Parts: sequence; structure tokens; C-alpha cells
Amino acid sequence: MPSLKEIKTRIASVNSTRKITSAMKMVASSKLHHAQVAIQNMLPYENMLEHILKSFLVSTPNVDHELQVEHKEIKRVALIVYSSNSSLCGGFNSNVIKMMIQAVDEYKAHGIDDITVYPIGRKVAEKAQKLGLKIGGNFMDLADHPNSSACADIARKLAKQYAAGELDKVEMIYHHFKSAGSQILTQKTFLPIDLSTEAIGEDNDRDLTSNVATAKAQEYLRKKQASEDERQRAEAHPLNDDFIVEPDLETVLGVLIPKQLHLMVYTALLDSQASEHAARMVAMQTATDNADELLRELNLQYNKSRQQAITNELLDIVGGSVNN
Repeated sequence: MPSLKEIKTRIASVNSTRKITSAMKMVASSKLHHAQVAIQNMLPYENMLEHILKSFLVSTPNVDHELQVEHKEIKRVALIVYSSNSSLCGGFNSNVIKMMIQAVDEYKAHGIDDITVYPIGRKVAEKAQKLGLKIGGNFMDLADHPNSSACADIARKLAKQYAAGELDKVEMIYHHFKSAGSQILTQKTFLPIDLSTEAIGEDNDRDLTSNVATAKAQEYLRKKQASEDERQRAEAHPLNDDFIVEPDLETVLGVLIPKQLHLMVYTALLDSQASEHAARMVAMQTATDNADELLRELNLQYNKSRQQAITNELLDIVGGSVNN
């Protein structure tokens, strides 16, 4: 059995660790709020772009764009993979890396060896380098500081390579942020772009109202948000879809499709960042809860040992006085 001094030292150590995990949880919660605000600020633009695209595609469903046409033979593939620069966020990075390795193995099993990885985040960049995969560039800063223009450059570069036949398929691997307690690991085709009206807007299912990770609190907020949305729909006025298109629809789609690609890269980045902070918040909350449980057990053990030591001393005193 450990001595009282050893137990006290361990209690002090666990207390110190608990303070760190609790502070990290609060920092992650604050960063998650900022990430949710960034997504919320981007939503009006995303919704309007999707609305315009859907309106055009419903009116002329047979328009084909070069970025929409599938290549007959797939030989060269690119993967845009999103991770974080730091750890202590549960299985966030390991799950992304696992899916990336699985995707690479599947392509290699089909005889496709020309695979380029565009790693957004240090963890996935290090793993890709370790596996000997071709790296498309250094995008580590983007994981901590999302930048719309940098995302536009990535989307433009990939679209140019796809149109020139240098790439036959591009996929994205990232965590889709659904709520503070739910982040869905997603593998999605980036190019050729899917412009079906069903596919556009299918990821607009985020709960950005709270950073609470408990299921009960989320259910309450979801019901509250649903009632507010219903009230807003009753008050909302329909948009005028009677667009005048100049010079022609193909030219306008040629501008809108690159914007949609840029939006896909940027949205995935914001989703990944929010998911990282949510995962870190949950991991640190779990660590804090475990520290509380450990402290309870150590305090109980300390009190038992102290009580036993006092009892032994009393028995020695009583035994000595009887002998005298």
C-alpha cells in the first residue's frame, strides 16, 4: 500500500492535470464558438449561390460543363485531406488518416498508383510524407487560419488540372460539422462536380446554435430552432427566380461552377476546424471528468490510510498503557 505522502503527491499531480484539461476545454469551447460564427457568416452566400445554381439547372437540365463530365479512364487521382495541426482532440486526426489510407489502398487495388495528396493540416501532411505519397503543397497554416483566397487558389488549380486532363478524379476527406456532439467523417467527390439539384445543399444540416455536447441539451435546442424556422418560413417571401441571363447560360455557369468549387473547399475547411474544436472540447471534458473520478478515489484512499494510521497509533498507545 502506498504511503500517505505518495498519495498526497499523486492527488496534487492529478489536481494540476485537471486544471490544465479544464482550461483547455474552455479554450476549445471559445474557439468552437468563433468557428460556428465563421460558418454562420458564410451561410447566406452559400444559400444564395445554391439557390441560383438550382434555379438555372432546373430550367436547363441538359447543360454540360467540362468540370461536370466524368473521364472515361481514371489514372490520376488527387485527395484533399483535412486534419489539425495539433493533437489532444480524441480520434479526430486518426480517423481522417485511417480513411485516407483506406482510400489510397482502394485506388491502388484498382491499379491507380498516381495519387496526389493535398494535406490541409500538419498531422495528415506528416503521415502522407511517411507513407511516401505525392504531396500537392504545404497548407498547414490553413488548418489554424482559414483563408478564402487560399481555398480559391486550391480549387482553381485542381479545376485547371482536371480540365487539362492532368487529373481524372478529385476527392475530399474531412469531418462534416453537424453539431458540437456530432462530427461526421465524410469522403466526397470534388471533381467531377455533381450539379444535380438533389446534391446541391445536402450538407446544410448543421446546428450552429450551441457548443453544448450533451444529447438532452441538443434535443431541446433542435426543437426550439425548428419552431423558429417554421415561424420564419411562414413570414418569408419567395425569391424571384425569373433571372435575365447575359450573355448566355453556359458563360454564367462557367463563372458559377468555379465559385461552387471554391465554396466546397472553404466550407469543408470551416467544417473541419469546427469539428476539431468540438472534438477537443469533448476530449478535454472527458479527461476532466476522469480526473474528478480519480481524485475522488485517491481522497477516499488517503482518508482510509490516514484513519488506519491513527487507529494503529491509538492501539499502540492503549497497548503500552496496559503493559505499564
